[in-house]
Amino acid sequence: MRALRGCAGWLGSGVNTSSPIATRAEGRRRLDAFLPRAGADYAERRNFVVGPDHANVSGLSPWIQKRLVLEEELVAAARGRWGFRGAEKFIQEAYWRTYWKGWLERRPEVWSRWRAAVPRLKEGLTRERRSAYEAACAGRTDIACFNAWARELTTTGWLHNHARMWFASIWIFTLRLPWELGAAFFYEHLLDGDAASNTLSWRWVAGLQTPGKTYLARADNIAKYQGEDLAPPAGRLAVEAFALTEEPLRQVAPVVRPTGWKDVSATIGAGPVGLWLHPEDLVPELGGLAEAPVGAVFAGWPANLAAGAGWSPAVADWTRAALADGAARAGGHFCCPVTIEEPGVGEGADALVAWAREARLTRVLAYEPTIGPWREEGLRAEAALGLAGVRLVWLRRAWDATWWPHATRGYFPFWEEVKRAEAG
Repeated sequence: MRALRGCAGWLGSGVNTSSPIATRAEGRRRLDAFLPRAGADYAERRNFVVGPDHANVSGLSPWIQKRLVLEEELVAAARGRWGFRGAEKFIQEAYWRTYWKGWLERRPEVWSRWRAAVPRLKEGLTRERRSAYEAACAGRTDIACFNAWARELTTTGWLHNHARMWFASIWIFTLRLPWELGAAFFYEHLLDGDAASNTLSWRWVAGLQTPGKTYLARADNIAKYQGEDLAPPAGRLAVEAFALTEEPLRQVAPVVRPTGWKDVSATIGAGPVGLWLHPEDLVPELGGLAEAPVGAVFAGWPANLAAGAGWSPAVADWTRAALADGAARAGGHFCCPVTIEEPGVGEGADALVAWAREARLTRVLAYEPTIGPWREEGLRAEAALGLAGVRLVWLRRAWDATWWPHATRGYFPFWEEVKRAEAG
């Protein structure tokens, strides 16, 4: 581990930042640059897949997913420029991500089932199915548009949302490959790979998220929104979607967390606290934790995390670079030392305990990661710190605390709650 002093500005961890740049400054720059197109132009052109730069969409999702740019910042900026109604389609994208996360929090079994299914399904592929699966991942099928999307994904770490829908539909209904393996392929390569958005979107295409309602890619739709040169020939794509079923999902009661330092300060006592910073919330200088008396920051990268999550080297590198940027700003904001756990050195929970002991901490604050690999790491950290006599105090962004309780059914009842709040 390495400790570096904040205040003067800590500049990096030795990780090579891949392109696009994984910093908050770059995310804010991109948001500001796109705002002139976030109104009617976005509403009219958002479904067109116009490569290679995709200038008709913002491409902000990697920065939003890491919370280098906060959802409320995006919404406030768009509303300020165009008003809520003028930028409604653009604003809606931030709320979709929030909805997926809130929905999954109540049904964590979706994630655990998917995690268990991926290795089992890979192992169970017949020779013929394995060949088809490998061809799909490599972009070597006889469907030109599908191959182009596969190559774009593995090369850039990003794919237009409309292309993601087409890709998933062709994967499931035309190539007849398991949706779980398609979701794993996306999660491996997407810089904005999000446990909730990715898994639940694949389930939606497959007809599981909204039971019986599937999404079927059509050649004429691809021709309209991407161009006839890549559209499949007539009859090449499946014309019917077969039904997928699953065992009923168990819902869990929502967990309430405090939203800021003011909510916990009276119960955990005076004195400095530590901050565990992870790549699902990298702007601790804004929001409920901003005024906490943080005396030390731990920005860890546990050994084997990327391999266990299934991330490509490019995704892992981008995520580490984002974490380095967040750690630098945290050290400067709280004017305290920042400790980096080098990739591949030790176990995350053990390193966190060693850091807490060295800093003589009895309390550590953290925004609770959402369901996914970082939540799993957080639970290990909580247990290890507890055994060492250190309390890990989970907090939640006010944005999530406000909107997750409304993610109980479909998206459109959720969106009606948003519009009521805007009208009020």
